Amino acid sequence: MSASALVCLAPGSEETEAVTTIDLLVRGGIKVTTASVASDGDRVIVCSRGVKLLADAPLVKVADGDFDAIVLPGGLKGAEYFRDSPLLVETVKQFQCSGRIVAAICAAPGTVLVPHDIFPIGNITGYPGLKGTIPDDQWQDKRVVWDPRVNLLTSQGPGTSIDFGLKLIDLLVGQAKAYEVASQLVIPAGIYNFYSE
Repeated sequence: MSASALVCLAPGSEETEAVTTIDLLVRGGIKVTTASVASDGDRVIVCSRGVKLLADAPLVKVADGDFDAIVLPGGLKGAEYFRDSPLLVETVKQFQCSGRIVAAICAAPGTVLVPHDIFPIGNITGYPGLKGTIPDDQWQDKRVVWDPRVNLLTSQGPGTSIDFGLKLIDLLVGQAKAYEVASQLVIPAGIYNFYSE
C-alpha cells in the first residue's frame, strides 16, 4: 500500500508552503488528500496572498482516514484558524497519539502545536520572526527539524518548503525516492537535497 498524507488548508494558509508540499508529495508517489478547515466547510480556500485553492473535502469528512502523515502549512491567519478549530486540534492529537507523522511549517508549529501542548517534548523550528512562540528548550534554528522521538517534522517558511517536502518524502517512502525527486527539481545544494546517497 502506498503512503498517504492529509494536507490541511484554512483561510489565510500560506500558498507557497501548501502547494510546494502537495506537489512534492505527489511527485514522490504519495497519495495526498487536501482538507478544508473552514468553519463553513467551504472547499474553496483563499490563501494568505489571495490565491484560491480547492480542497478535496471538508476536514470533518476525512479526519478519521488512515493517513500516514498530517501537514499543517503556515501563514499566520491560517495557523490561527487551525489553532481555533477543535476538530483540527483533535485530529493532530490523534496523529501524535498513534505515532504518525505530524508536519508543520512556518507559523503552524508555534501557533498550533505549542499552545495546545501537543508536543511537550520535541525539537521544533518555525518562522524565525515567531521564535518567541516556541519554548527556548525546544527551539532549533534550522531550516528543517525532524525529531524521530515524537515523529515531528517542522520547518521555517516558504523558502524552506522544498527541503520540508523532500524530507517528508524521505520519511514516508525513503531516501531513494527523495533523491529522485530532488534530482528532477534542479535545486542548489541544501540541507535535504539528497544528492549524495
